[in-house]
Amino acid sequence: MRPLRYSINITLDGCCDHRAIPADEDLHRHAVENLEQADALLFGRVIYEMMEAAWRQPAQTGVRPDWMQPWMQPFARTIDAAKKYVVSSTLDRVDWNAELVRGDLGEAVQRLKQEPGRGLFVGGVKLPLALAELGLIDEYEFVVQPRLAGHGPTLFAGLSKHLDLKLVSRLAFSSGAVAMRYEPRR
Repeated sequence: MRPLRYSINITLDGCCDHRAIPADEDLHRHAVENLEQADALLFGRVIYEMMEAAWRQPAQTGVRPDWMQPWMQPFARTIDAAKKYVVSSTLDRVDWNAELVRGDLGEAVQRLKQEPGRGLFVGGVKLPLALAELGLIDEYEFVVQPRLAGHGPTLFAGLSKHLDLKLVSRLAFSSGAVAMRYEPRR
């Protein structure tokens, strides 16, 4: 069974707004390593559209936007090429190497997990909350940034029950960020 892994950047005060997180080369390299451990990505509509707008290879020109640093390009190529599943009841169609996931979320994700492979990778805030409620996430990674944002959305707001986690690894970056991986205590 393929494991479902979740990773997100957060600030010390719990903000998970991507605009509050400083981008750097080490974090992008780490994100590529995470994506390479998965056969496919699982996104909700909002994250799918946000990632597509930022990282999809421009079809007509093939030229990346000016804001994209050279060290960001491996991430862009990796996410651009990845198979994607999009959970949405509002989208009629998707492309960008993507397939819509409809129907019962728990059943659909269980089917995806039962396929052979290295794993699935989920991002975002709302979809991971629903998957955590269903007990479907096998590994959580929180990349804690040495920053206080003072605003923004936080993770797992509204979780109906406690979820106890066990620390399985920790990785410190030169920026002061720390990636901590956890597995649910069963």
